[in-house]
Amino acid sequence: MGPAPRGRGLRDPNLRDRLYELLEHDPLAYSVGSRFIQVIISVIVLDVAAMILASVPELDARFDVLFSAITIVSIVIFALEYAARLWTVAGHTPRKASALADRLSYAFSALGIIDLLAFLPAAIVLATGRHATLAALGVLPFFKLIRYSPAMRSLLAAVHAERRALIGCVVILTGVVLTFASLLYAIERDVQPSKLGTIPDAMWWAIVTLGTVGYGDVVPVTALGKFVSVFAIISGFAMIALPVAIISTAFAEELKRRDFVVTWGMLARVPLFSHLSAAEIADIMRLLRARTIEQGEVLVRRGDAASSMYFITAGEVEIALPSQQVRLADGTFFGEIALLHKTKRSGTVTATRKTRLLLLDAQDFHALIARMPTLAAHVHQTAKARLAETGDLAAAELTQAEREGTDR
Repeated sequence: MGPAPRGRGLRDPNLRDRLYELLEHDPLAYSVGSRFIQVIISVIVLDVAAMILASVPELDARFDVLFSAITIVSIVIFALEYAARLWTVAGHTPRKASALADRLSYAFSALGIIDLLAFLPAAIVLATGRHATLAALGVLPFFKLIRYSPAMRSLLAAVHAERRALIGCVVILTGVVLTFASLLYAIERDVQPSKLGTIPDAMWWAIVTLGTVGYGDVVPVTALGKFVSVFAIISGFAMIALPVAIISTAFAEELKRRDFVVTWGMLARVPLFSHLSAAEIADIMRLLRARTIEQGEVLVRRGDAASSMYFITAGEVEIALPSQQVRLADGTFFGEIALLHKTKRSGTVTATRKTRLLLLDAQDFHALIARMPTLAAHVHQTAKARLAETGDLAAAELTQAEREGTDR
């Protein structure tokens, strides 16, 4: 017998790599990975909704079997997803460590702990039959949405980036609470010994006053105590505004950084820009606009005025020319011929699937190739080859463009 074929079963490294891309890659809507994400999000929403509704006695008595089935299915799906992530993460970490180290790194990471808590506590409680506790754990799967929500990830990143400033706010708040609590304790301990007879009792008043909540269960009755309360209330506004300003500013900066990284990654996938320096790419980034078109959507029509050049960063479009149809996919660009010859579009461009594009306006296009000779040569060379091979621009249109130029 010959040797057993390699690359099959769970030990197949290619299978593990493909599964890792399915789980971790940020796909477009037409891909299998996107459908997987949609399934996971649907399960999360369904599981959380079932947990909430199960807390209503009337609904729980009527749909107990349905709620239990949803919980069990959710636990199984989340457990399988966790196991798959744990298996596939080996060899896909920046540190290039051993498979065990990679898996331990994922298991103890924030997202790994969230993935584990999404099913393990619920499975344990379900096995013990404590449904009230199970309902209390229903919120845990919700935090899995952090993995699929760029906004939530950006917010967490902003909080992490400003953690020292926020810790400083907590220290300041603690000092202010102690200060006002001590003052009111000294002023009203003899007047209200049951409510403000100790500093810990006075700290409760200070916390609710600085938090602008003011429950009213503990209030000063002396004139001096009320005077101190005025400053406590005013200080409370500052205590709220300070961390909010820090987080909002950090969140806005994080969004800018994320958009910069996304745009840079999109540009890196376009071969036309692969030879440019970092400074040149950064210069181009300021001129480009991102756009996403859905499957079947028409981007430009034949005969339209040429207003932009397009770069495909992900997806595919079909260009219907007078004599043929051409399909362009990731990393390609089109529209440069009409801009170079200053004529109208030679074909109708339709997205064959959801596609991400970068747009370069005509005015910026001509200014860009004027100051970047290398880029201009590449564009002219590609346009010439495309004219010769695909008929991207009909000869009649070229003749018409030349005639119009002569008439001017």
